[in-house]
Parts: sequence; C-alpha cells; structure tokens
Amino acid sequence: MARLPRLYVPGCSHHIIQRGNNRHACFYDERDYAFYLQQLRISAEEFGVCIHSFVLMTNHVHLLVTPKTSKSCGKMMQSLGRKYVRYINHTYQRTGTLWEGRYKSTLVDTQTYFLTVSRYIEMNPVRAHMVKSPDEYPWSSFKGNGLGKNIELLTPHIVYLALGKTKAQRMSRYYSLFEQDISSEELRDIRECTNKAWVLGSDKFKAQIKGASNRRVESSGWGGDRRSGDRSRSLTP
Repeated sequence: MARLPRLYVPGCSHHIIQRGNNRHACFYDERDYAFYLQQLRISAEEFGVCIHSFVLMTNHVHLLVTPKTSKSCGKMMQSLGRKYVRYINHTYQRTGTLWEGRYKSTLVDTQTYFLTVSRYIEMNPVRAHMVKSPDEYPWSSFKGNGLGKNIELLTPHIVYLALGKTKAQRMSRYYSLFEQDISSEELRDIRECTNKAWVLGSDKFKAQIKGASNRRVESSGWGGDRRSGDRSRSLTP
C-alpha cells in the first residue's frame, strides 16, 4: 500500500515515533542517550522544530514537537538519524541499519490531545515496568514539564503555559494530570493514529484537515471521536 503523504498544518503539533530496526536496541549506554539529546537539540534549532515532550526508550524514541514549516520535521529527523547512526557505528564498531525505516508520525489536534499525548510519552517507562513513577526515569521530559528542571531542549507549548500563571502553578497542574490513567481507548487511538499516519483529533479537526489536504485522515472503519469534548474539558484550565 502506498505511503500516505505527511501532513503539516501551521501551529499544529506532531507525535513522532522512531524505532530500532527489528525492535532491537538503539541505546546501549548513558552516553548514547546524552549524545542523542544533544544532537536532537542542535537539529531542532537548525531546522525550526520546537520540542515539547520526549522519551528515549531502549529501542525507540517518542517526540511531541511543533515544526515551523512543512519540511522541518523531516529535515530534523534525517539529520539527527544520520549523526546518531554514525556515532553508534563508530562507538560500537558496527555496520548496517539502526532504525526501522522512516519515522512514524501523526498530526495532533492541539486543543484536545496535546496534554494526553504528552502524558502518554512520559508514561512510557512506567507502562514498560522500568520505573514506578515517571520522575524516576532520567531520559524523558517529565522532570522539565512536571518538576521544573531546566532542560534546554524543551520549548513550552501554549497549551502547557495555559495551565497556570506561574511556573509553580503550571508544574503542579501538569503533575496532577498523571494521577489519571490514560484509558485503553486513548492508548489505542494514539498508537493507531501514529503508526498509520491518521490524524489524532476531534471530528471537526479531522474534517478540516481532510478538506485542506485532500487525503484520508482516519480509517474508513472508524467512527468519530465522541470523547474529544470531555477530554478537552478535563485537561485544560
């Protein structure tokens, strides 16, 4: 089946996943995680991508970003991927591919899904039973978004900033969101939309994107997202 063209809408965020080839590890040592984040910051700045949330797992990466142009994400991921593969091959004297094809991504309806996707990303180590709490995992954005640690890579999104008038209020409100479990339906929607390049959003948002892009934005077997209204009320001030 032909690949769907990547979508871009000014101001809209993207959830990106990149996996190791055959689900094999792409990080082996703490130095690898640190080098990846360093190069992510450099590439994001070079190509105009704001990084809002991230997690580096043993064999894959999640990013929640907002690109400035339609080509920003692609250029960032290409540059980052090349630099990191060269580093890994040199460091571990290996050859061959590291990543599983091109990265996967979905366009995120910022108003209704941004905070849900951010929580989804930062809860990955907890769901994988690597830690009991997201603040115990060193290679994610949670300590920046939820605890106020200065992570130079991060750019607060307007939805995050709207959580409170002060930094302390925003951190407290964001931290409290993690007291709620992400439902199995939400988990399915996030995973399926990202893996299949569908749009993650409300019926209205999907219709707008479909009209502007003239391509499918969801599976023909899906109904609308009847929960988006409730989600926006529960996750925004």
